[in-house]
Amino acid sequence: MSKEQKLKEAQELLKALGLPKKQYNQRSAWVFLALANIRPQDDWKNAQAPMLPTVDIMQFIREHYGQDYKPNSRETIRRQTLHQFEQARIVDRNRDDPSRPTNSKDNNYSLNQPIIDVLKEYPNGVWLQKIEEYKEDLHNLQELYQRKLDMEKIPVRLPSGQEIKLSPGKHNQLHADIVHEFCPRFIGESGLVLYIGDTASSRNEGGKLLVLEAAQLEALGVPPMSHDKLPDVVVYDEKREWLFLIEAVTSHGPVSPKRWIELEKALEASKVGRVYVSAFPDTAEFRRHAADIAWETEVWIAENPDHMIHFNGDRFLGPHERKE
Repeated sequence: MSKEQKLKEAQELLKALGLPKKQYNQRSAWVFLALANIRPQDDWKNAQAPMLPTVDIMQFIREHYGQDYKPNSRETIRRQTLHQFEQARIVDRNRDDPSRPTNSKDNNYSLNQPIIDVLKEYPNGVWLQKIEEYKEDLHNLQELYQRKLDMEKIPVRLPSGQEIKLSPGKHNQLHADIVHEFCPRFIGESGLVLYIGDTASSRNEGGKLLVLEAAQLEALGVPPMSHDKLPDVVVYDEKREWLFLIEAVTSHGPVSPKRWIELEKALEASKVGRVYVSAFPDTAEFRRHAADIAWETEVWIAENPDHMIHFNGDRFLGPHERKE
């Protein structure tokens, strides 16, 4: 059977499953074939459900269907096909480890069992009946999957009493530690969390900017900034009128001299004192980044929450005089 015929069959299946037109285009059909491990000569009854990272999906398409997606196409495939497949309960993400972080290089995708049941009946069996069963149960499948994902999320209670949940991962766990451990010790009851994001939000995977008090940030002289420009956590100490700009460091991104200059320039209109903090989960992570930390900033390590490290400057924990 030709590659073109297999492509048409994959598109027919995706359309019958109820996906919108953008999700049964050629790109999505090739991805679907890769996820089912179906080559041009294979029968659909031999469909499988290997757990495939995006790069392996691209390699399968390249090797068996001659479509050579460039490395920078990985995000397009993930955001415009795989994410929609996950929402429609066609694929599971990280079936082997649902707690895997959103930004992990080991993320993988696999077809779920109801879809495999459909494929094994295509094209001469009761595949349309199987699709109707899938559609009838879709809401229950989505709820069950969401509950499974929610069980792995990290609960965070803000000083205001509001509760939010972050997607799983070391980086978001450090966000939670900053709120639960750093803020009570070094900011106190007057602390107001103005910004905290979720790693999923920066990758367009359904995560949200879980706290973004845009009006209050603007009132403090903080201009509108994209998710990747804001520090990971921003907290305002209303009593002392200090703005804590906290970077959560698990692989990169302490308050380096370059980062300090960028933030100072962005916040030049702000009249409140600014306190820069690089937060680390443990001493080992701090040691890896120690040489990159800017002077006149603070360091906090979650495994030793009662202590802070001060990098030089004219005072400990507080805004510093800016030299002209």
